Amino acid sequence: MQTIPPDRPTRRQIRFRHELLAFLRDVRRPRLSPRQGRSRQGSGLAADWQRQVPFTRLLAWAGFLWLVNMFALGPLAVAAAGSGGASHRMDIDNIPWLAALLWAPVVEEMLFRHGLRRPVQMLWTVPLVGVALFYGPALWTGALVALAIALALWQAGRRPAPLRCWRPALRRYVRAFPYVFHLATLAFAGLHLANFSLNAMPFWLMPLLVLPQWLTGLVLGWLRVRTGILDAMLLHGIFNAGPLLLVFLIVTLAPDMANL
Repeated sequence: MQTIPPDRPTRRQIRFRHELLAFLRDVRRPRLSPRQGRSRQGSGLAADWQRQVPFTRLLAWAGFLWLVNMFALGPLAVAAAGSGGASHRMDIDNIPWLAALLWAPVVEEMLFRHGLRRPVQMLWTVPLVGVALFYGPALWTGALVALAIALALWQAGRRPAPLRCWRPALRRYVRAFPYVFHLATLAFAGLHLANFSLNAMPFWLMPLLVLPQWLTGLVLGWLRVRTGILDAMLLHGIFNAGPLLLVFLIVTLAPDMANL
């Protein structure tokens, strides 16, 4: 009797599994490895602003983050909030679609992850975007973010060679990159403590509140270094859309549950 071989995984499944394994390996000791992605034109600076990852793969990464956060890190954060008396600040009757889907992906990626591969550009990106993040969405803060992006794109078009005086500092940056990567991820996660009313919550419980943002920051940072800043922005927006859509559906279809 002829046996039927088990189903083999599709190439897409194999590729994502390999990417997941690469992520788990790389975040143990991040490094500025050669950029990967689809074929592209122009310099590495220009490739930062080209989409390298297919949209379906971005959805796969978002799905991975949603699942891990929903079934592992999210419950820990909820338990920590309940134990420490913290509560989320979001008004479910006024869902911040624009801030979550556009402002946060662009501003937070420019502040925390754009400079990972462009350390010299941090000299103007961090001050400009940091001020915009501090004051929040407004016309003038949007202009600051646009100026930071315009300067980055302008330099991408020029394709300048690094000045000789920068080379020793850049070599030291490469050696320190693992620490920079993880410090940027921790800073990104810590920023999201502002989403909570902490009340009298003990300090040692606070990191548990932002475990989902910590994992998300690791994936976004890895993707930014591996392919480009635009891919990180797109994944950030897709990831944010999931929880907001869930809240919207609950408020719309089951308002009694939303008031619990």
